[in-house]
Amino acid sequence: MSVVSERTQVLSAELERAALRRVRQCYTEYNHSLFKGLLLPPTLRWLDAEDQLGRYSPQHRELGLSRSLLTEHGWGVLVEVLKHEMAHQYVSEVLGQTDEAHGALFRQVCAERGIDANPTGLPDQASVGDQARMLERVAKLLALAESPNAHEAQAAMSAAQRLMLKYNIDAALSSQQGSFRFRHLGQPSGRVAESQRILSTILSEHFFVQAIWVPVYRPLEQKRGSVLEICGTESNLALAEYVHTFLNRTAEQLWREHKRQNGIRKNANRRAFVTGVMSGFLRKLGEERSKNQKAGLVWQGDAELVGYFRRRHPHIRWTSRGGSHDRDSYRAGREAGGKIVLRRGISEGPSTGPKLLGGRN
Repeated sequence: MSVVSERTQVLSAELERAALRRVRQCYTEYNHSLFKGLLLPPTLRWLDAEDQLGRYSPQHRELGLSRSLLTEHGWGVLVEVLKHEMAHQYVSEVLGQTDEAHGALFRQVCAERGIDANPTGLPDQASVGDQARMLERVAKLLALAESPNAHEAQAAMSAAQRLMLKYNIDAALSSQQGSFRFRHLGQPSGRVAESQRILSTILSEHFFVQAIWVPVYRPLEQKRGSVLEICGTESNLALAEYVHTFLNRTAEQLWREHKRQNGIRKNANRRAFVTGVMSGFLRKLGEERSKNQKAGLVWQGDAELVGYFRRRHPHIRWTSRGGSHDRDSYRAGREAGGKIVLRRGISEGPSTGPKLLGGRN
């Protein structure tokens, strides 16, 4: 698995040892959950070469991971590279195939477990064909949602939602959704805020992806954390990632406006307000869905996507959490969230965030 990295930061030997211990734990977990415990633990080590993200050597029974995964790509990518190399080990060690690199058998092993078979180790984010054309149509509608006229803006957002809904219903019924992929959104955090849990619900209930909080390791802090993973088609992943960024930024902007209008100087009630914003937007989307259902557009899910999601995460533990917050701030945020209109208002480069939906340069 090869890729050329631009720069590899240097970690201390102590941090590398701690990270490698965590890699061993992940290996054990995935060996049992994805490979039924059939793999014999190999020697794990860090690779110095910058042109490879990972490598499994059957001759030496050695699995190597690039140091750049710790400093440049993040733990989520590291785990995917680890699973990719474990699939190579499975093909060699369990299936007895030693002459196949990324051939049909390897790809089948990956597909059965929801592992990315891409030889670069980095998820392919190319959107082609009908998905790309549909996404461009959504982009044009969201551009209309920037209208200063509130009714015109809302009508454009509703039209974009209906377009996505019709497209996904037709694709699911015809089993032509195409291949499914995954993305990790945002930065890993130690404790997932309630607002972010609501945001993950928004994405999974209204934007045709499956969302789950997955554990990650933060090597610089030597602490565990969580990051949001979404699974779906490339076009749905692109839109969901856009919505994730849009809502987080909009919520922060609304909080700043709320502080200014009410003469608030501190951020003590920021979390309550932002939680209210997400809750208000979720309620708004629910009302829009009811209108679409009355018009005969009913989304019943995608069984193939659920299957892909389950293959990636065969052992899921559901939890529900709540928290106490300032009621007045939450109520104000909920009211503000109910007025949000999703529009094409973000344009960023690849290093800072999604440059999405025909975004402006």
